[in-house]
Order: sequence, then structure tokens, then C-alpha cells
Amino acid sequence: MTPQSFFAAPGRGCIVPGMPDQNQSALPDFSHLTPDTVLHLVETALGARCTNMCRPLTSYINRVYDVELDNGSWVVVKFYRPNRWSREALLDEQDLLEELRAQEIPVIAPMRGADGEALQEYHGTYFAIFPKRGGRPLDEPNEAQWRELGRLLARVHSVGAAHPPRDRIEIGPRQSAAMHFQFILDADAVPRQLRKNYEEAARGILDLIEPLFDGVEKIRIHGDMHRLNILQRPDEPLALIDFDDMALGPPVQDIWMLLPGHLKHSTPDLNLLLEGYETFRDFDRQTLRLIEPLRAMRFLHFTAWCARQKADGGFARLAPDWGAESFWRREIHDLNQQRQEILDAL
Repeated sequence: MTPQSFFAAPGRGCIVPGMPDQNQSALPDFSHLTPDTVLHLVETALGARCTNMCRPLTSYINRVYDVELDNGSWVVVKFYRPNRWSREALLDEQDLLEELRAQEIPVIAPMRGADGEALQEYHGTYFAIFPKRGGRPLDEPNEAQWRELGRLLARVHSVGAAHPPRDRIEIGPRQSAAMHFQFILDADAVPRQLRKNYEEAARGILDLIEPLFDGVEKIRIHGDMHRLNILQRPDEPLALIDFDDMALGPPVQDIWMLLPGHLKHSTPDLNLLLEGYETFRDFDRQTLRLIEPLRAMRFLHFTAWCARQKADGGFARLAPDWGAESFWRREIHDLNQQRQEILDAL
């Protein structure tokens, strides 16, 4: 499986790679989250009655539930995976959402509880409650939607540039990519006979792209800006959801993942996107050279995520052949091919 095939999966429950846990030794434990407990926590947090409707939603990272309130409205309660983010990192996400909402940028920010707080805690597990919004993911943007996406991202980035986060991962070869690569090696996931070839392919890319990121602007960004995280509703502007992977990174990170393919095949769509973007914010077009390096870094991100899920158990039901020798041979081939894409684009 490739990162692209995961992003193409339809529906809300598609698998989106997440950052490896900050505490790699602890396995997630959500066993205390019975339906009665979830309903009780929502009622306590909001000071409102619930019906008995509590439906789990598919999520491989967190635990997410649909809950109906007594007034007929619905909320989505998200229990964050233990040990994945610090409290400060979760507050970073909520702060950005609040700042975006204050600027009337279409996002879905968490609801504040009766205690005035949006981030709640139960037995060491943090959770937040969001108003439920219907809609469908954006599939194939037309010209007007490409421009609208550009304007939307520019407004998000203008807010994101206001100040740095307190405790969020930094996207870069020396930072996030090096962490993902080291986790793959430490997990002993690569077959011994292929480990040298894999290391050479990955290190070759990191050594090649590291200087390209020197001096590049890094701000608070969405971090996982693919089309399944863009909500489309009739007669309403496009809205952004799922800021779980918010990061400190170059603005171009939120642009390349929206494109239909490699940069050389996406020029018309990119031009429309940047036309809309530059309506509200300047864009450093020199950073377009980072698109193929960022794609290579996403390969490492995705592989590290799979290795984490494999270590946690249960992932084998999803991808029983993941980690087989054939997988790593394809991975080595893809990394070498992506290195050539980077060289061709420079």
C-alpha cells in the first residue's frame, strides 16, 4: 500500500497516517470507554442530557463517537489516543481552531463545556466534543473550487503565521523525517537482507533534500491537507476538518497533498490554487521545489505509521501482508524512483 492509495479510499473512515506516538512504549487502551461512560462524560461536560444513541465511528488512531443530545442535535466526541500528544499539543490544535473560527474561517471547532474548557480529561485520556456537521468530501475540484481552496488555505496560513505552537512536531528532513526513519529502524521492521538497501535509499533522499529546507518559512499548518479533510455542503463555502496532525511546517505542505499527481503533471490545478491563495497571502514560489521532497518524506511518515500500528496489534486485520519482503522491495524501489523525481525537479 502507498500513501496515495490510502488517501484515495472513500468515506469518513479512511486511514490517514498519523505521527508516531511520542511515548512508543505504551499501547493505547480505550477499554474504559463503554457507551454508558461516553454518554455520562458528554452529559457531564456539556451539562446537557443525552439520549441512548451512541454510535462508534471508524478511527484507527483515536476513538470517535456520534452522540445524540436530548434536544435532537448530534455531537461528535473524540477521545485522543493516549500518549500520542501532550496536553500542550492538544491545546495547540484547539487554539488554532478557535483563532480560525474567530476570523470566520470555516472550520469545526470544539465545544466548550460547562466548566468553560474545550479539552476534557477522563482517567488520563483527553477528549473533546464537536458539533456534528454533515457534508461530503471534496472529490474533483472545478476551477472555481481550486481558487476557493487557495483563498481558504491563505486565510488559514495567515492565522497560522501569527505565533508558533507550544508542542507540535516540526516538518522537515532533520525533524519529522529523521524521527520517522529512526522509528522504522528501531522497530526492526525491515528484513535483515534488505535493511542496508532501505537505509541507503532513505538516507540518500534525506541527505539530498536537507539543504533545500534551510531558511524556509515555517508556520502552523493543517499538516494533513488531503481532500477527505475538506467538507463540501450545498450552498456553503468549503470547510476544513481534522486538525489532528497540525504541525509547524512550510505552507507548501498544505498545498502539494491536494494536487492530483506529481508537480510536473499538476501545473494547471496548481496555478488555479495559487491564484486564489495569492488573493490573501503572498506565496514563496521558490518553495515549490519542496513538493517532491515532501512527498518522499510522506513515504517515511506512512511507513512509520504502519510500523506503529503493526506493533500495537490489530493492524494485521487491515493489511495482513504489510511488512513482507515484497513490500520492502517495492518501498526501496519507490524511494529510489522518488529520488530521481526530486533530481529532475531541481
